[in-house]
Amino acid sequence: MKSLQQWSAAGLLMLAASAQAAEPVKVGSKIDTEGALLGNIILQVLESHGVKTVNKVQLGTTPVVRGAITSGELDIYPEYTGNGAFFFKDENDPAWKNAQQGYEKVKKLDQQQNKLTWLAAAPANNTWTIAVRDDLAKNNKLTSLDDLSRYLKAGGDFKLAASAEFIERPDALPAFEKAYGFDLKQNQLLSLAGGDTAVTIKAAAQQTSGVNAAMAYGTDGPVAALGLQTLTDPKGVQPIYAPAPVVRDVVLKAYPELPTWLDPVFASLDEKTLQKLNASIAVEGLDAKKVAADYLKQKGFVK
Repeated sequence: MKSLQQWSAAGLLMLAASAQAAEPVKVGSKIDTEGALLGNIILQVLESHGVKTVNKVQLGTTPVVRGAITSGELDIYPEYTGNGAFFFKDENDPAWKNAQQGYEKVKKLDQQQNKLTWLAAAPANNTWTIAVRDDLAKNNKLTSLDDLSRYLKAGGDFKLAASAEFIERPDALPAFEKAYGFDLKQNQLLSLAGGDTAVTIKAAAQQTSGVNAAMAYGTDGPVAALGLQTLTDPKGVQPIYAPAPVVRDVVLKAYPELPTWLDPVFASLDEKTLQKLNASIAVEGLDAKKVAADYLKQKGFVK
């Protein structure tokens, strides 16, 4: 027979457990367009399953959001696998350039060091790339950076709009040139101030100063919307930045169904899908909350 003390201790534990389960889940994201989209997707999926939430979508930059989850101010947010290289000061490991290896590595390190669980990652890569005009891609069968190299070596007409950082940084354009064996001359480059891909993409779309290609990110919305196509990086020059929900272990314990709810959603978010959804926000000016809601309903993830 249990003593009164044992019963009250057990009762307190049960109360604590139910209080933890009833705590609203603090959902955050980064401040950019894709952050708003993915944060709203997570928030709405949780709410559709009756989970109480606190909306902290578009909380801030990577360091701000990362600091918030490690300190417990956030419970779940979308992060990119490639950022593990910087979180754990391990930039030189080739694992980050492989989708599966990078995911497994960041998942293991974050679990061990921070008690954070990475749920399934989307089959997309939000990394630096080169985007070319659709007409150039179609007429010359350009789908990868290998194809671009072949085209350039044959003397193809090409001019790239990019930031000075992309042109000069050893891990950006020079890394692509070295890996794929091409060398862009000064008259094949248009250097634009700042690092805003919306500006470089617009220059290619409008053929500013003869530009027909742009520095871009893999899931940039304006790429598809403005008639450009991103080139794949088959040699894996850049780290792979696949988005995935990251959740605190204590919250996952309270809501063990989170992977069942969120994994299929993120599995549906390939590069083309994210480009299209991001474009609805960045180009058409639609609200990220509405774009997320429409997508989830259309795909049958929420009723």
